[in-house]
Amino acid sequence: MQIHELKSKFKRSNKKRIGRGGKRGTFSGRGTKGQKSRAGRKIKKAEKELILRLPKRRGFKNKPLNLKPIVLNLKDLAFKLRHLVDSNSKGVIVDRSTLEGLGILPRGYRGDVKILGGGAFNISLTLKNLKISKNAKSKIEKAGGKVE
Repeated sequence: MQIHELKSKFKRSNKKRIGRGGKRGTFSGRGTKGQKSRAGRKIKKAEKELILRLPKRRGFKNKPLNLKPIVLNLKDLAFKLRHLVDSNSKGVIVDRSTLEGLGILPRGYRGDVKILGGGAFNISLTLKNLKISKNAKSKIEKAGGKVE
C-alpha cells in the first residue's frame, strides 16, 4: 500500500458554493439577495439618480452647496498675521487668498468667511471681499485700517 492509496474513515461533507469567483467567500462581495447581487443586473438611470440623491445610512455625504461660513475673531486674525505685520510697515491687505496662505481657509473653499470683533485689535489692515460684523468693522477703523 502506498500513500496515495490511503482512504479516510470519515466521509467529507461538501461546502455550499455560491457566488463563484475569487477568494471572497460564498457571495463574492456582492452581499446577500436583491437585484444588486444577481448576475446581469441593470438599474435604470432615472432610478440610479434617485438612489444617489438619498442620504446614505452612515454619514450624509451629498451635502448642500451652501456651506456654513468660517467664523474668525479679530484676536485670532491678529495672532496669525503677527509675522506679516512686522515685515510690512504700511499695513497688510487681507482677502481670501491671504487667509488660504495662512492656513485659516482650506484650499478651494467656496463658503463665506465672517470676521467677528472678539478680542483686542491694534493692527492697520485692509480687508477685501470678506463679511465683517459691525463691531469688527469699528475696531478695524479705530486701529487705522479699511474695510472694502
